[in-house]
Parts: sequence; structure tokens; C-alpha cells
Amino acid sequence: MNRLIASLSCFALTALAGCVSAIPAPQPGYDPLDAQVNLTDAYRFADVFRATGGLPTADALQTGYLDGAGRGIEIFTPGRISSAENLAARVAARSADYKTAIETCLPVVEASNAELRAIYLALASLFPGRKLPEIHAVFGAFNSGGTAASDAQVIGIEVICDISDGPVGVRETLRTFYAHETVHALQPSVEAKVEASDLLLTASLREGMADFVSLLVTGVQPSAARDTWAKAREAELWAEFLADRHFIRERIKVPADMNTDDPEVFARFRRWHGNYGAAPEGWPHEMGYWFGQQICQAYFDQAEDKRAAIADLMALEDPERILELSGYAPGQEPPGGR
Repeated sequence: MNRLIASLSCFALTALAGCVSAIPAPQPGYDPLDAQVNLTDAYRFADVFRATGGLPTADALQTGYLDGAGRGIEIFTPGRISSAENLAARVAARSADYKTAIETCLPVVEASNAELRAIYLALASLFPGRKLPEIHAVFGAFNSGGTAASDAQVIGIEVICDISDGPVGVRETLRTFYAHETVHALQPSVEAKVEASDLLLTASLREGMADFVSLLVTGVQPSAARDTWAKAREAELWAEFLADRHFIRERIKVPADMNTDDPEVFARFRRWHGNYGAAPEGWPHEMGYWFGQQICQAYFDQAEDKRAAIADLMALEDPERILELSGYAPGQEPPGGR
């Protein structure tokens, strides 16, 4: 468990994670008008799946899918696909779901270039001069809906299909992911000392910023059901968030502490992040994203210079200061009363 917190801070355990990959690469960037989803590796997976009757062996996946794959698979393998053996086991366990993803959802992804270009045009305006990443859609091990490196974002088709309600839902989810993961590709790495000083808040603000920008450019709440659920109990949930934040801060203060093997730190972090399919009973997954989004929204709303606020939230040099200036404090009387 010595790598526990390091992996959590990169959100590698969550199906909806947006970790910025450590894999170095050039940054070709896209003109928004030319942006399109690269499906080369998705087609290769579909070919292997069909040729093996929906039960590909590890060898078949290795030679027909992973070997000679593109940038998307390179990014999506560590912490997600992991290996041909792991992928074969996941496909065998959920063969019918992969079949649905290939037959129903892959065509929706194929037809999504117009949505991608519209979102990239909006992001190009919001982040002028920034190189926008390539977009790859692949089939993974049913444990990640997407991630990003500095030069590319990757979508896990089978998870997108699983969390969406039919083809219309898939289109909406893709719009959110195209925006969310692009933000992660553009976010600079957080300094280790900053991350270690306030791990839960930092993680929540990084993910919350991606969801905030997604809402800003698409006009669609990333998870309407989660938003409705959370707003009905915001103050009590915030009190729990603050309690877990305090607990983690007491045990992780400097980068060296990130190698902790304290299971309670893991458990408290997982209440808010990395819990797709394993959220606290009755909770929607990834509530840390939601609180991060609320803080980002509050910080943006109070700022006179909105573009400067966006820059602050992307840089995330002082998460505690962001929270303080945002004024976000549900359940507390605002200064001067109501």
C-alpha cells in the first residue's frame, strides 16, 4: 500500500478519473475545426471481439489490440487496462456489455465529431493560445471512463456506454467528457508540496474545475442526478467533507507522507474520489467532484475579473486560499447576516 496515496492523488482508481498522465509526449494540438475522434484502436478491439465470438483470449487481445496500438492505448494501459490478461478477464465477465458498447455506443462516438468541434471552439475561446489535445476513444477494462495526458485525452467507450441512458444519453455524456478531460490535459501539474498539504481539497478542486468548465461550455450539468441529490443535503455533506479533509491533513503534511499505508486515509479519501461502483451507501459516486465544482463556481462568481479567476483555478497554486476567497461555506451564516 506504499503507493496508495500517490495513486489516489492521480485518481487512477476512479472510472471517471481525469488524471494527467506522466508519459511525456509532443503536443501537436488541434484546430477546433479539424478536431475528430480517433477510433483506430476501438475498431481493432471490435474486430478482435467479433472474431472470437465475444470471448477473446489474452493472446488475441495482445496481438490484435494492444501490440502496435496508438497513443490512446499507451495512455490508457497503466492503471486501467493494465495487461492483456486483465482485459481478457474483464471482457469475459462482461461480454454482453462490451457487445452492447460495440453495437450501440461505438456508432454514437463515430457520429460525435460535430459535438467535439463545438466544444473545442468554446474551449479555444476560454483558453486562447492553448494547444487542444488529440481525442482517442478506446475499449478498456471497465474501470475508467476517461483520462488525459498533456497531448491527448482518452475516452473509455464501454464505461461511457454503461453510465449513459441509451444513444441520447451517450451523446450527452460524451459532450461532458470531451470538455472535462480536455481541462485535465490543459491543467498544469500541482506542486507536490501543495498537493500534500491539502490532498482532499486539491483533488476536489482539480476535478471540480473540469466539471465547472464542462458546465460552462456545454450548459449541461455533468451529473444532474448527483447535483439534485447533493443540493438537498449540502450542509451536512460539507460537514463530512471538512471532517475527512481535517483527518487526512493531520496525517499527510509533506510529500514524503504521500507514501502512507494508513488504511483510514485511503477509506476517507475514497468516500469522495475513486469510488465509481463503490460510493458510500446511498451516495452518488465522486462527490468530491461536486464539491470542487461548487467551490470553483463560487470563486468565479465573486471575481470581478472572470478570466483571471479561470487562470487561478487552473493554476491551483493555493487551494486553501481559493476556498477562502470563494466564500463557499454551506450551513454557515454569511458575514453580516442574511
